[in-house]
Amino acid sequence: MPETVIFTVIIGIIIVLITVFVVRSIMAPHKIATLASLVKQGKNAAAIRLAKKIVAQDPRNADARYFLGLAYLAEDRPELGMMEFGMINQIGQFSQYCPEIPFRKKIAELYAKFNQTDEALKEYLILIKREPEVSDHYFQAGRLFEERRSSSKAVEYYHRAVELNPRNWEAQFNLGMLQYRNQNSGEAKQALDASIKVNPENHAAYFYLGRLLKEKQDFTAAILTFDKAQRDPAYKTRAIIEKGACYMSMNSFDKAIIELERALKVAGEAEENEILYARYFLSISRERTRDIEGALEQWEKIHAKQPNFKDVAQKLAQYQDLRQDDRVKDFLIVSQERFLEICRAIAASMGLAVQDISAIPNGCQIIAVESQSKWRNARRVPKLVRILRTPEPVDESTVRSFHEEMKSINVNRGVVISSSGFSRSAAGFVESRPVELWGKEKLKDLLIKADQG
Repeated sequence: MPETVIFTVIIGIIIVLITVFVVRSIMAPHKIATLASLVKQGKNAAAIRLAKKIVAQDPRNADARYFLGLAYLAEDRPELGMMEFGMINQIGQFSQYCPEIPFRKKIAELYAKFNQTDEALKEYLILIKREPEVSDHYFQAGRLFEERRSSSKAVEYYHRAVELNPRNWEAQFNLGMLQYRNQNSGEAKQALDASIKVNPENHAAYFYLGRLLKEKQDFTAAILTFDKAQRDPAYKTRAIIEKGACYMSMNSFDKAIIELERALKVAGEAEENEILYARYFLSISRERTRDIEGALEQWEKIHAKQPNFKDVAQKLAQYQDLRQDDRVKDFLIVSQERFLEICRAIAASMGLAVQDISAIPNGCQIIAVESQSKWRNARRVPKLVRILRTPEPVDESTVRSFHEEMKSINVNRGVVISSSGFSRSAAGFVESRPVELWGKEKLKDLLIKADQG
Protein backbone atom coordinates (compact mmCIF):
# COMPACT_ATOMS: atom_id res chain seq x y z
CA MET A 1 0.00 0.00 0.00
CA PRO A 2 2.66 2.63 0.86
CA GLU A 3 4.54 1.80 -2.33
CA THR A 4 1.35 2.42 -4.35
CA VAL A 5 0.87 5.84 -2.67
CA ILE A 6 4.49 6.86 -3.29
CA PHE A 7 4.26 5.78 -6.92
CA THR A 8 1.02 7.71 -7.35
CA VAL A 9 2.57 10.87 -5.82
CA ILE A 10 5.61 10.62 -8.09
CA ILE A 11 3.39 10.16 -11.13
CA GLY A 12 1.33 13.18 -10.02
CA ILE A 13 4.45 15.35 -9.62
CA ILE A 14 5.70 14.32 -13.05
CA ILE A 15 2.33 15.15 -14.58
CA VAL A 16 2.30 18.58 -12.86
CA LEU A 17 5.85 19.33 -14.06
CA ILE A 18 5.02 18.26 -17.58
CA THR A 19 1.88 20.36 -17.47
CA VAL A 20 3.80 23.39 -16.22
CA PHE A 21 6.46 22.87 -18.90
CA VAL A 22 3.84 22.50 -21.62
CA VAL A 23 1.94 25.55 -20.41
CA ARG A 24 5.15 27.59 -20.26
CA SER A 25 6.18 26.33 -23.66
CA ILE A 26 2.85 27.43 -25.04
CA MET A 27 2.62 30.70 -23.10
CA ALA A 28 6.27 31.90 -23.39
CA PRO A 29 6.21 32.50 -27.16
CA HIS A 30 2.83 34.18 -26.72
CA LYS A 31 4.29 36.52 -24.08
CA ILE A 32 7.29 37.35 -26.30
CA ALA A 33 4.95 38.07 -29.21
CA THR A 34 2.91 40.33 -26.92
CA LEU A 35 6.14 41.99 -25.78
CA ALA A 36 7.21 42.60 -29.38
CA SER A 37 3.81 44.14 -30.13
CA LEU A 38 4.02 46.46 -27.11
CA VAL A 39 7.46 47.75 -28.12
CA LYS A 40 6.33 48.22 -31.72
CA GLN A 41 3.31 50.24 -30.55
CA GLY A 42 5.52 52.41 -28.34
CA LYS A 43 3.87 51.14 -25.13
CA ASN A 44 7.24 51.03 -23.43
CA ALA A 45 6.12 51.13 -19.79
CA ALA A 46 3.88 48.09 -20.29
CA ALA A 47 6.64 46.34 -22.25
CA ILE A 48 9.13 46.95 -19.44
CA ARG A 49 6.74 45.50 -16.81
CA LEU A 50 6.05 42.38 -18.86
CA ALA A 51 9.70 41.88 -19.84
CA LYS A 52 10.82 42.13 -16.22
CA LYS A 53 8.33 39.41 -15.23
CA ILE A 54 9.61 37.09 -17.95
CA VAL A 55 13.26 37.75 -17.05
CA ALA A 56 12.50 37.15 -13.35
CA GLN A 57 11.18 33.70 -14.26
CA ASP A 58 13.84 33.01 -16.91
CA PRO A 59 17.02 35.15 -16.56
CA ARG A 60 18.52 33.65 -19.75
CA ASN A 61 15.58 34.62 -21.93
CA ALA A 62 17.46 36.64 -24.55
CA ASP A 63 14.26 37.59 -26.39
CA ALA A 64 12.74 39.22 -23.32
CA ARG A 65 15.99 41.01 -22.51
CA TYR A 66 16.21 42.26 -26.11
CA PHE A 67 12.78 43.88 -25.98
CA LEU A 68 13.43 45.14 -22.45
CA GLY A 69 16.60 46.81 -23.75
CA LEU A 70 14.75 48.32 -26.72
CA ALA A 71 12.03 49.67 -24.41
CA TYR A 72 14.64 51.25 -22.14
CA LEU A 73 16.30 52.89 -25.14
CA ALA A 74 12.94 54.21 -26.35
CA GLU A 75 12.43 55.70 -22.88
CA ASP A 76 15.84 57.42 -23.13
CA ARG A 77 17.41 55.20 -20.48
CA PRO A 78 20.48 54.03 -22.43
CA GLU A 79 22.43 52.87 -19.37
CA LEU A 80 19.74 50.28 -18.53
CA GLY A 81 19.43 49.35 -22.19
CA MET A 82 23.19 48.79 -22.32
CA MET A 83 22.98 46.44 -19.32
CA GLU A 84 20.34 44.28 -20.98
CA PHE A 85 22.23 44.14 -24.29
CA GLY A 86 25.39 43.22 -22.40
CA MET A 87 23.57 40.26 -20.82
CA ILE A 88 22.36 39.11 -24.24
CA ASN A 89 25.97 39.21 -25.49
CA GLN A 90 26.94 36.89 -22.62
CA ILE A 91 24.03 34.53 -23.34
CA GLY A 92 24.92 34.45 -27.04
CA GLN A 93 21.57 33.13 -28.24
CA PHE A 94 19.69 34.70 -31.15
CA SER A 95 16.27 34.07 -32.62
CA GLN A 96 13.62 35.57 -34.84
CA TYR A 97 12.73 37.95 -32.00
CA CYS A 98 16.35 38.74 -31.14
CA PRO A 99 18.10 38.67 -34.55
CA GLU A 100 21.88 38.80 -34.43
CA ILE A 101 22.54 41.50 -37.04
CA PRO A 102 20.17 44.20 -35.65
CA PHE A 103 21.31 43.31 -32.13
CA ARG A 104 25.00 43.76 -32.96
CA LYS A 105 24.34 47.06 -34.75
CA LYS A 106 22.50 48.36 -31.71
CA ILE A 107 25.02 47.20 -29.13
CA ALA A 108 27.88 48.59 -31.25
CA GLU A 109 26.15 51.98 -31.24
CA LEU A 110 25.75 51.75 -27.47
CA TYR A 111 29.39 50.82 -26.93
CA ALA A 112 30.41 53.82 -29.05
CA LYS A 113 27.99 56.08 -27.14
CA PHE A 114 29.59 55.10 -23.84
CA ASN A 115 33.13 55.50 -25.26
CA GLN A 116 33.87 51.77 -25.20
CA THR A 117 35.67 52.02 -28.51
CA ASP A 118 37.36 48.63 -28.44
CA GLU A 119 34.10 46.81 -27.71
CA ALA A 120 32.26 48.73 -30.42
CA LEU A 121 35.01 47.91 -32.92
CA LYS A 122 34.78 44.21 -32.07
CA GLU A 123 31.06 44.28 -32.89
CA TYR A 124 31.59 45.97 -36.26
CA LEU A 125 34.33 43.49 -37.16
CA ILE A 126 31.88 40.68 -36.39
CA LEU A 127 29.26 42.43 -38.52
CA ILE A 128 31.79 42.64 -41.37
CA LYS A 129 32.22 38.85 -41.16
CA ARG A 130 28.45 38.32 -41.13
CA GLU A 131 27.71 40.89 -43.88
CA PRO A 132 30.96 41.50 -45.81
CA GLU A 133 29.24 43.47 -48.56
CA VAL A 134 27.68 46.15 -46.33
CA SER A 135 29.55 49.44 -46.79
CA ASP A 136 28.39 51.01 -43.52
CA HIS A 137 30.06 48.33 -41.39
CA TYR A 138 33.45 49.25 -42.88
CA PHE A 139 32.69 52.96 -42.46
CA GLN A 140 31.89 52.53 -38.76
CA ALA A 141 34.97 50.38 -38.23
CA GLY A 142 37.10 52.99 -39.99
CA ARG A 143 35.67 55.71 -37.77
CA LEU A 144 36.54 53.70 -34.65
CA PHE A 145 40.05 52.93 -35.92
CA GLU A 146 40.46 56.68 -36.45
CA GLU A 147 39.39 57.31 -32.84
CA ARG A 148 42.08 54.86 -31.77
CA ARG A 149 44.58 56.88 -33.86
CA SER A 150 45.13 53.89 -36.17
CA SER A 151 45.30 56.11 -39.23
CA SER A 152 46.43 53.50 -41.74
CA LYS A 153 43.70 51.07 -40.65
CA ALA A 154 41.08 53.81 -40.82
CA VAL A 155 42.13 54.68 -44.39
CA GLU A 156 41.95 50.99 -45.33
CA TYR A 157 38.40 50.57 -44.01
CA TYR A 158 37.17 53.88 -45.44
CA HIS A 159 38.51 52.85 -48.83
CA ARG A 160 36.67 49.52 -48.60
CA ALA A 161 33.46 51.29 -47.60
CA VAL A 162 33.73 53.54 -50.65
CA GLU A 163 34.55 50.62 -52.95
CA LEU A 164 31.39 48.82 -51.84
CA ASN A 165 29.27 51.96 -52.08
CA PRO A 166 30.68 54.99 -53.90
CA ARG A 167 27.61 56.92 -52.74
CA ASN A 168 28.62 56.55 -49.09
CA TRP A 169 29.38 60.26 -48.81
CA GLU A 170 30.15 60.07 -45.09
CA ALA A 171 32.92 57.56 -45.75
CA GLN A 172 34.21 59.77 -48.57
CA PHE A 173 34.17 62.80 -46.27
CA ASN A 174 35.89 61.06 -43.36
CA LEU A 175 38.50 59.68 -45.74
CA GLY A 176 39.06 63.16 -47.15
CA MET A 177 39.40 64.69 -43.69
CA LEU A 178 41.83 62.00 -42.57
CA GLN A 179 43.96 62.58 -45.67
CA TYR A 180 43.70 66.34 -45.09
CA ARG A 181 45.06 65.97 -41.55
CA ASN A 182 47.79 63.66 -42.88
CA GLN A 183 48.68 66.40 -45.40
CA ASN A 184 47.94 64.20 -48.38
CA SER A 185 46.31 67.05 -50.28
CA GLY A 186 45.74 65.19 -53.56
CA GLU A 187 43.91 62.27 -51.95
CA ALA A 188 42.05 64.63 -49.62
CA LYS A 189 40.76 66.75 -52.49
CA GLN A 190 39.65 63.70 -54.46
CA ALA A 191 37.66 62.30 -51.51
CA LEU A 192 36.10 65.65 -50.57
CA ASP A 193 35.08 66.25 -54.18
CA ALA A 194 33.47 62.79 -54.27
CA SER A 195 31.61 63.49 -51.02
CA ILE A 196 30.23 66.77 -52.38
CA LYS A 197 29.20 65.13 -55.63
CA VAL A 198 26.96 62.70 -53.71
CA ASN A 199 25.82 65.22 -51.09
CA PRO A 200 25.98 68.84 -52.34
CA GLU A 201 24.78 69.98 -48.91
CA ASN A 202 27.97 68.78 -47.21
CA HIS A 203 29.16 72.27 -46.32
CA ALA A 204 32.00 70.99 -44.13
CA ALA A 205 33.53 69.37 -47.22
CA TYR A 206 33.31 72.69 -49.07
CA PHE A 207 35.11 74.41 -46.20
CA TYR A 208 38.09 72.07 -46.14
CA LEU A 209 38.19 71.85 -49.91
CA GLY A 210 38.42 75.64 -49.90
CA ARG A 211 41.39 75.43 -47.56
CA LEU A 212 43.13 72.99 -49.88
CA LEU A 213 42.58 75.33 -52.82
CA LYS A 214 43.86 78.24 -50.74
CA GLU A 215 47.00 76.29 -49.84
CA LYS A 216 47.58 75.72 -53.55
CA GLN A 217 47.15 79.50 -54.04
CA ASP A 218 44.12 78.96 -56.26
CA PHE A 219 42.46 81.85 -54.48
CA THR A 220 39.65 82.49 -56.96
CA ALA A 221 38.41 78.89 -56.76
CA ALA A 222 38.89 78.90 -52.99
CA ILE A 223 36.69 81.99 -52.60
CA LEU A 224 33.89 80.38 -54.62
CA THR A 225 34.15 77.25 -52.47
CA PHE A 226 34.07 79.22 -49.20
CA ASP A 227 30.94 80.95 -50.52
CA LYS A 228 29.21 77.55 -50.49
CA ALA A 229 30.65 76.57 -47.10
CA GLN A 230 29.30 79.70 -45.43
CA ARG A 231 25.70 78.55 -45.99
CA ASP A 232 26.11 76.33 -42.94
CA PRO A 233 25.92 78.39 -39.71
CA ALA A 234 28.56 76.12 -38.16
CA TYR A 235 31.09 77.20 -40.82
CA LYS A 236 29.79 80.66 -41.72
CA THR A 237 32.22 82.78 -39.69
CA ARG A 238 35.28 80.68 -40.50
CA ALA A 239 34.43 80.57 -44.20
CA ILE A 240 34.10 84.37 -44.39
CA ILE A 241 37.41 84.81 -42.55
CA GLU A 242 39.08 82.42 -45.00
CA LYS A 243 37.64 84.46 -47.89
CA GLY A 244 39.14 87.57 -46.34
CA ALA A 245 42.50 85.81 -46.03
CA CYS A 246 42.31 84.84 -49.72
CA TYR A 247 41.75 88.46 -50.71
CA MET A 248 44.70 89.47 -48.53
CA SER A 249 46.92 86.96 -50.35
CA MET A 250 45.71 88.50 -53.62
CA ASN A 251 46.63 91.98 -52.27
CA SER A 252 42.96 92.96 -52.60
CA PHE A 253 42.93 94.51 -49.15
CA ASP A 254 39.78 96.60 -49.68
CA LYS A 255 37.81 93.42 -50.46
CA ALA A 256 39.47 91.66 -47.53
CA ILE A 257 38.30 94.43 -45.20
CA ILE A 258 34.70 94.03 -46.40
CA GLU A 259 34.73 90.28 -45.74
CA LEU A 260 36.49 90.49 -42.38
CA GLU A 261 34.14 93.19 -41.09
CA ARG A 262 31.23 90.99 -42.16
CA ALA A 263 32.77 88.06 -40.27
CA LEU A 264 32.84 90.14 -37.10
CA LYS A 265 29.17 91.05 -37.55
CA VAL A 266 27.95 87.47 -37.96
CA ALA A 267 30.26 85.85 -35.39
CA GLY A 268 28.61 84.47 -32.28
CA GLU A 269 29.95 84.91 -28.76
CA ALA A 270 31.18 81.31 -28.71
CA GLU A 271 33.53 81.93 -31.63
CA GLU A 272 36.13 83.89 -29.66
CA ASN A 273 39.16 82.36 -31.39
CA GLU A 274 37.67 83.06 -34.83
CA ILE A 275 36.94 86.64 -33.74
CA LEU A 276 40.58 87.14 -32.75
CA TYR A 277 41.77 85.97 -36.17
CA ALA A 278 39.18 88.10 -37.96
CA ARG A 279 40.34 91.16 -36.03
CA TYR A 280 43.99 90.34 -36.68
CA PHE A 281 43.55 89.90 -40.43
CA LEU A 282 41.42 93.06 -40.49
CA SER A 283 44.17 94.98 -38.67
CA ILE A 284 46.78 93.86 -41.20
CA SER A 285 44.51 94.78 -44.11
CA ARG A 286 43.89 98.22 -42.63
CA GLU A 287 47.60 98.67 -42.05
CA ARG A 288 48.26 97.83 -45.70
CA THR A 289 45.72 100.42 -46.81
CA ARG A 290 47.30 103.07 -44.56
CA ASP A 291 44.38 103.09 -42.13
CA ILE A 292 46.72 102.85 -39.16
CA GLU A 293 44.18 104.16 -36.68
CA GLY A 294 41.74 101.46 -37.80
CA ALA A 295 44.49 98.85 -37.43
CA LEU A 296 45.36 100.11 -33.95
CA GLU A 297 41.71 99.84 -32.91
CA GLN A 298 41.70 96.13 -33.80
CA TRP A 299 45.10 95.44 -32.20
CA GLU A 300 43.93 97.05 -28.96
CA LYS A 301 40.79 94.88 -28.88
CA ILE A 302 42.88 91.76 -29.51
CA HIS A 303 45.40 92.76 -26.83
CA ALA A 304 42.61 93.25 -24.28
CA LYS A 305 41.43 89.67 -24.87
CA GLN A 306 44.75 87.90 -25.44
CA PRO A 307 47.90 90.01 -24.88
CA ASN A 308 50.26 87.41 -26.37
CA PHE A 309 48.30 86.89 -29.60
CA LYS A 310 50.75 86.73 -32.52
CA ASP A 311 52.72 90.00 -32.89
CA VAL A 312 50.01 92.32 -31.61
CA ALA A 313 52.10 93.62 -28.70
CA GLN A 314 54.94 94.45 -31.09
CA LYS A 315 52.54 96.19 -33.47
CA LEU A 316 51.19 98.36 -30.66
CA ALA A 317 54.73 99.24 -29.61
CA GLN A 318 55.72 99.92 -33.21
CA TYR A 319 52.95 102.47 -33.67
CA GLN A 320 52.97 104.06 -30.23
CA ASP A 321 54.54 107.20 -31.75
CA LEU A 322 51.37 107.68 -33.71
CA ARG A 323 49.58 108.94 -30.61
CA GLN A 324 52.50 111.11 -29.55
CA ASP A 325 53.68 112.62 -32.83
CA ASP A 326 51.32 113.96 -35.49
CA ARG A 327 54.23 114.22 -37.92
CA VAL A 328 54.82 110.46 -37.83
CA LYS A 329 51.08 109.90 -38.13
CA ASP A 330 50.84 112.08 -41.23
CA PHE A 331 53.89 110.41 -42.74
CA LEU A 332 52.26 106.99 -42.40
CA ILE A 333 48.68 107.70 -43.44
CA VAL A 334 48.63 110.62 -45.88
CA SER A 335 47.77 110.22 -49.57
CA GLN A 336 50.47 109.42 -52.09
CA GLU A 337 50.53 112.99 -53.40
CA ARG A 338 50.96 114.48 -49.93
CA PHE A 339 53.51 111.79 -49.07
CA LEU A 340 55.71 112.85 -52.01
CA GLU A 341 55.57 116.44 -50.75
CA ILE A 342 56.76 115.29 -47.32
CA CYS A 343 59.57 113.32 -48.97
CA ARG A 344 60.69 116.45 -50.85
CA ALA A 345 60.77 118.32 -47.57
CA ILE A 346 62.78 115.52 -45.94
CA ALA A 347 65.34 115.69 -48.78
CA ALA A 348 65.59 119.45 -48.35
CA SER A 349 66.17 118.98 -44.59
CA MET A 350 69.06 116.69 -45.55
CA GLY A 351 70.63 119.48 -47.58
CA LEU A 352 69.71 117.89 -50.90
CA ALA A 353 68.31 119.36 -54.09
CA VAL A 354 65.82 116.97 -55.66
CA GLN A 355 66.43 116.20 -59.31
CA ASP A 356 63.87 113.42 -59.66
CA ILE A 357 61.26 111.92 -57.35
CA SER A 358 59.02 108.92 -58.06
CA ALA A 359 56.54 106.79 -56.18
CA ILE A 360 57.46 103.17 -55.48
CA PRO A 361 55.56 100.47 -53.56
CA ASN A 362 55.31 101.59 -49.92
CA GLY A 363 57.41 104.68 -50.46
CA CYS A 364 59.27 106.97 -52.80
CA GLN A 365 62.69 107.23 -54.42
CA ILE A 366 64.67 110.41 -54.93
CA ILE A 367 67.71 111.24 -57.03
CA ALA A 368 69.30 114.36 -55.54
CA VAL A 369 72.51 116.31 -55.25
CA GLU A 370 73.92 118.36 -52.44
CA SER A 371 72.30 121.76 -52.62
CA GLN A 372 75.59 123.50 -51.75
CA SER A 373 79.25 122.68 -51.22
CA LYS A 374 82.10 124.10 -49.17
CA TRP A 375 84.01 124.57 -52.40
CA ARG A 376 82.52 126.82 -55.04
CA ASN A 377 83.67 124.84 -58.05
CA ALA A 378 83.40 121.40 -56.48
CA ARG A 379 81.32 118.86 -58.32
CA ARG A 380 78.10 118.15 -56.42
CA VAL A 381 77.88 114.42 -55.66
CA PRO A 382 74.58 112.72 -56.60
CA LYS A 383 72.81 110.63 -54.00
CA LEU A 384 70.01 108.05 -54.24
CA VAL A 385 67.47 108.23 -51.42
CA ARG A 386 64.71 105.71 -50.80
CA ILE A 387 62.08 106.56 -48.19
CA LEU A 388 59.82 103.72 -47.06
CA ARG A 389 56.68 103.62 -44.94
CA THR A 390 56.31 99.87 -44.60
CA PRO A 391 54.99 98.02 -41.55
CA GLU A 392 57.68 95.32 -41.75
CA PRO A 393 61.42 95.79 -41.07
CA VAL A 394 63.31 96.31 -44.31
CA ASP A 395 65.10 93.10 -45.25
CA GLU A 396 68.43 92.43 -46.94
CA SER A 397 66.90 91.76 -50.37
CA THR A 398 65.40 95.27 -50.45
CA VAL A 399 68.70 96.88 -49.49
CA ARG A 400 70.59 94.70 -51.93
CA SER A 401 68.29 95.71 -54.84
CA PHE A 402 68.72 99.35 -53.81
CA HIS A 403 72.50 98.99 -53.99
CA GLU A 404 72.23 97.37 -57.44
CA GLU A 405 70.13 100.28 -58.63
CA MET A 406 72.73 102.71 -57.35
CA LYS A 407 75.34 100.98 -59.51
CA SER A 408 73.06 100.90 -62.54
CA ILE A 409 72.59 104.70 -62.50
CA ASN A 410 76.20 105.44 -61.45
CA VAL A 411 75.36 106.85 -58.03
CA ASN A 412 78.03 106.21 -55.41
CA ARG A 413 76.14 107.17 -52.28
CA GLY A 414 72.73 106.10 -51.01
CA VAL A 415 70.41 106.37 -48.04
CA VAL A 416 67.44 104.16 -47.13
CA ILE A 417 65.04 105.70 -44.62
CA SER A 418 62.40 103.46 -43.03
CA SER A 419 59.60 104.03 -40.54
CA SER A 420 59.95 100.46 -39.28
CA GLY A 421 63.67 99.77 -39.02
CA PHE A 422 65.89 97.15 -40.66
CA SER A 423 66.66 93.47 -40.27
CA ARG A 424 70.05 92.34 -38.95
CA SER A 425 70.99 90.91 -42.32
CA ALA A 426 70.18 94.25 -43.99
CA ALA A 427 72.41 96.08 -41.49
CA GLY A 428 75.18 93.55 -42.07
CA PHE A 429 74.95 93.94 -45.84
CA VAL A 430 75.69 97.70 -45.83
CA GLU A 431 78.66 97.53 -43.45
CA SER A 432 81.17 97.54 -46.33
CA ARG A 433 79.04 99.45 -48.84
CA PRO A 434 78.28 103.16 -49.40
CA VAL A 435 74.70 102.84 -48.16
CA GLU A 436 73.33 104.35 -44.96
CA LEU A 437 70.30 102.96 -43.16
CA TRP A 438 68.23 105.42 -41.14
CA GLY A 439 65.48 104.08 -38.90
CA LYS A 440 62.50 105.51 -37.05
CA GLU A 441 64.37 107.81 -34.66
CA LYS A 442 66.31 109.44 -37.49
CA LEU A 443 63.09 109.77 -39.48
CA LYS A 444 61.43 111.61 -36.57
CA ASP A 445 64.34 114.11 -36.50
CA LEU A 446 64.06 114.62 -40.26
CA LEU A 447 60.30 115.21 -40.02
CA ILE A 448 60.86 117.86 -37.35
CA LYS A 449 63.46 119.60 -39.51
CA ALA A 450 61.25 119.31 -42.59
CA ASP A 451 58.33 120.82 -40.66
CA GLN A 452 60.47 123.67 -39.41
CA GLY A 453 61.93 124.29 -42.86
